[in-house]
Amino acid sequence: MTSTPAEAQRLRDLALLRRVRDRIDREYAKPLNVEALALGVNLSAGHLSRQFRLAYGESPYSYLMTRRIERAMALLRRGDLSVTEVCFAVGCTSLGTFSTRFSELVGMPPSAYRRNAQSTAGMAPCVAKQVTRPVRNREASSGEAKVA
Repeated sequence: MTSTPAEAQRLRDLALLRRVRDRIDREYAKPLNVEALALGVNLSAGHLSRQFRLAYGESPYSYLMTRRIERAMALLRRGDLSVTEVCFAVGCTSLGTFSTRFSELVGMPPSAYRRNAQSTAGMAPCVAKQVTRPVRNREASSGEAKVA
């Protein structure tokens, strides 16, 4: 079975996008921006953003922030770090931006999440991660609409 040049290019692009996603997963706590990610796979920032959104349904920045918030949730459940320490530990440089994004994804501020973390005490970490996975507001509202 032979593939067309367009199909071959699409597969190469998907492989590059996986490399970008894997880099975000590995290096979420480092300073990352779309330009640096694009440079790493020899694409323009605009092309990377468009293709990433088509492949994964969100921008590279949004994906990065989701990874950071997921890690922040785990650190907040642990309870031994302050919200500010967690903010910087996951690679955010602004406590205000971190708190805003956290609230958007989780539905409550990081300080409230930390106080409520007792509800997952005793739960296996893998289960706690799944139960407390960030859900964007638009996903939550579309999920509620489907249930009703």
